[in-house]
Amino acid sequence: MIFTLPHDLNPIWLLNVRKMTNLLFTCVRDTLYEFFLDKRHIGGKPGIIAALHTWSQTMVVHPHIHCLVTEGGLNDGGRWVGTKQTGYLLPVRAVMPVFRGKLLAYIDKAVERGELSLPEVMTIQRWRNLKNKLGRKKWNVHIRERYDHGRGILIYLSRYLRGGAMSNRRITSYTKEGVAFRHRTA
Repeated sequence: MIFTLPHDLNPIWLLNVRKMTNLLFTCVRDTLYEFFLDKRHIGGKPGIIAALHTWSQTMVVHPHIHCLVTEGGLNDGGRWVGTKQTGYLLPVRAVMPVFRGKLLAYIDKAVERGELSLPEVMTIQRWRNLKNKLGRKKWNVHIRERYDHGRGILIYLSRYLRGGAMSNRRITSYTKEGVAFRHRTA
């Protein structure tokens, strides 16, 4: 599962990286728990491995969280309950607006408490306007098809994290003044 911060929020992200990172992780966890704990979906607390990425393949700011999630969870009695559903683990059309609503609410509360800095050009009213606009937009939440085993996905994610923003093979030259590298165009 991949949960992406809309690019409209990048200026706030860049001013508040640590706080926004915490809000994003908290929101993703709370969104997943809301669905997994609901007996209509799973009825148990899942296992989650979550990794933050802050760049895109075109090397621009693109905060998003990749999650590996178990296909079941522990119920209140400590017993494992698996899903009875076929196909995708959770309905993306239901998850996306919950994630969107939670993140906007978390950011809004942090702004109200003075825990987040807004860009100089963004007044409180402009923040509210942006929040309302983003509340009506479709956000990028991807729920991939299930895999028979998570090992391949874990290896992929591990390599992606270990390699950093760019692999060495993309670097074409470097000097004291800078680095030249290959990248995808937008």
